[in-house]
Amino acid sequence: MAGETRLGEVADIIMGQSPPGETYNQRGEGLPFFQGVADFNYRHPTPRVFCSAPSRIALPGDILLSVRAPIGRVNVADRKCAIGRGLSIIRPKRQEDGRYLEFALRMQEPNWTTIEGSGSVFGNATRRDLEELVVPWPEGASERRAIAHILGTLDDKIELNRRMSETLEAMAQALFKAWFVDFEPVRAKIEGRWQRGQSLPGLPAHLYDLFPARLVDSELGEIPEGWEVARVDDLCARVENGGTPRRMEPIYWGGSIPWFKTGELTDGPLLASEETITEEGLSSSSCKLWPIGTILIALYASPTVGRLGILEVPAAANQACSALLARPEYGNLFLFYTLLATRERLQQIAVGAAQQNISQQAVRDHKVIVPPAAIARAFHDSAEALYRRRVGLISESRTLAALRDALLPKLIRGEIRVKDAERFLRERRL
Repeated sequence: MAGETRLGEVADIIMGQSPPGETYNQRGEGLPFFQGVADFNYRHPTPRVFCSAPSRIALPGDILLSVRAPIGRVNVADRKCAIGRGLSIIRPKRQEDGRYLEFALRMQEPNWTTIEGSGSVFGNATRRDLEELVVPWPEGASERRAIAHILGTLDDKIELNRRMSETLEAMAQALFKAWFVDFEPVRAKIEGRWQRGQSLPGLPAHLYDLFPARLVDSELGEIPEGWEVARVDDLCARVENGGTPRRMEPIYWGGSIPWFKTGELTDGPLLASEETITEEGLSSSSCKLWPIGTILIALYASPTVGRLGILEVPAAANQACSALLARPEYGNLFLFYTLLATRERLQQIAVGAAQQNISQQAVRDHKVIVPPAAIARAFHDSAEALYRRRVGLISESRTLAALRDALLPKLIRGEIRVKDAERFLRERRL
């Protein structure tokens, strides 16, 4: 079994401090500023706010630990940054222990709920709470490094997949913007930069005759001749809302049917849900089972309103979602990226509403620019190859994360020795 130590024995703990509010900005001036877990991802936080007069500075490689609910969440600074009162810096006394300590603290995350429930921590973790936190600690530095290497290899592959997925998504969005926002194919024809039989980047020769060579006025500004301004409803075969089975009925929950909530929509593929329902739950509620390829859009509550997802499994969703089944002649990816590109206009409706929500009818009536179906379908076919690669990467990362999460406690507690774990990974070509 692994030994144990107090966190204060192996790391310096620096509590966050919030700088004056007037020093915050979103212009990129100063250092990225992280107040709490709102900006956390799996490993590294995403900058949204910057600070020109930081009070507490974390360095690359420092562990960031949340000290306000939810206490115990872990991220790692990948750049110099400022932190507020919701975070603390955990700086290993031996730099080579950093990655191991990151995983040891991740394993502790679920325990904070118990600690809070015991009454010893009242909504905030103090420096003393962190210093006294007991973490597993193999005595041999080489064993700690080996454990960190095994788990880190899995993490690094997950991170690589995430970046590749982001690149593929950026390529799809760039193609949509070129065709349907900037009208680059039309402008290229107007300016004589695209000739029949010629291929340009993102413009294969066989699409030449599909695009017109003239722009005309419309209620949404200039659009290509022959295109129209239409409602989202015109692109859909069905638009429906979800539902929630009664929580008081255990027979309705824990079945084989995925059931999504708006918080799970992240503008990408939906492979697995946090909760599931039974056939009884489906038939006894306003839930509907939608097929693969259905687009979900969040209707309620900032900041999720307008967020999207595409079902990769037959599934249901709660009443805060609308489901859009695209007409096949347009393709679901054309509809998806149309909604993504025009989301800001939809969100403006929510901003003006009392509850900052949108309705199914608002989604149906949302005005968008619609090309002839042949062009929309050509985009769908081009984007689908990128999308399928994304789905493959996300699926692989889910498998790797499950393996990492299964190995994490066993390695750190010494239930699996390093030699056994290395053989386990080698047999799986990892």
